[in-house]
This record gives sequence, C-alpha cells and structure tokens, in this order.
Amino acid sequence: MYELKTKENDSSVIEFIEKVEKPKKKEDAYRLLDLFTETSGYSAKMWGTSIIGFGSYHYKYPTGHEGDAPLVGFSPRKANFSLYFATGQERDDMLERLGKHKSGKACVYINKLDDVDAEVLKEMITSSINYLQSMYPEQKEE
Repeated sequence: MYELKTKENDSSVIEFIEKVEKPKKKEDAYRLLDLFTETSGYSAKMWGTSIIGFGSYHYKYPTGHEGDAPLVGFSPRKANFSLYFATGQERDDMLERLGKHKSGKACVYINKLDDVDAEVLKEMITSSINYLQSMYPEQKEE
C-alpha cells in the first residue's frame, strides 16, 4: 500500500523559515506566512520536511487512494517559492491578474513576493479553500 510522505507534523514552521539562507527569501517567507495565515484563518503547520500548509482536508479517489493534504500552502525552495492550491478549480482569470509567475497543475511558482499582486494571491487562497471544502465537505477541525 502506498504511503504518503508529505504528512502534517509537529516540526516548527519558524525554525524551518529561519533555515532559509537568502535574507530576502526569508523575509518573503515570513510575509507569505502572515498573508496565508490571515487569509486562510488557519494556523501554519509543517507538512513533510518543506511545505508550510494551512488547514487540511481528507480526499478519497475512485481508485481507493486516500489521504490528507493541506488546503493551501507554500514552500521557499532554492529556485523560487512554490505556492500550493487546489487542482481542478478554474483559476485562469486569477493567474492572469497575479503578476510574474509560472504555473503547473497545482503549484504556482514565484521568484519573490514583490512580483505578484498580494490581493490576487489572497483571492487565490480563499478560492482554493472554498473549492476544496465544497469538494470534500467533511473537513478535519483545527
């Protein structure tokens, strides 16, 4: 049986951010921490060794695969920031207004927070949470 590597744990979010080497990236990580916390209404938790997640949901696919994941999150990677949002939701309009970024299926990649519109980022956080809570209505309580 497949076991998820990225699980919520009790590691310190602050200790993780403090290990970010570049001062500007560390500053942006703290700004993202505040923005995600205020917008989501959830406390930050470490997921695996490198993802800062907010809230959680339990998913179960038709294949029987199931697990828990953060509603939204981010990670200060060496090359850029990975921002984690729901897959499957329509977000083209928000991405067009976000600013300088690259995007994948679930992730949005930004180099620095100043490259994007914080209000659009807040909109994306709220939209992702609302989408996942409607898709998976039985949420774990924080």
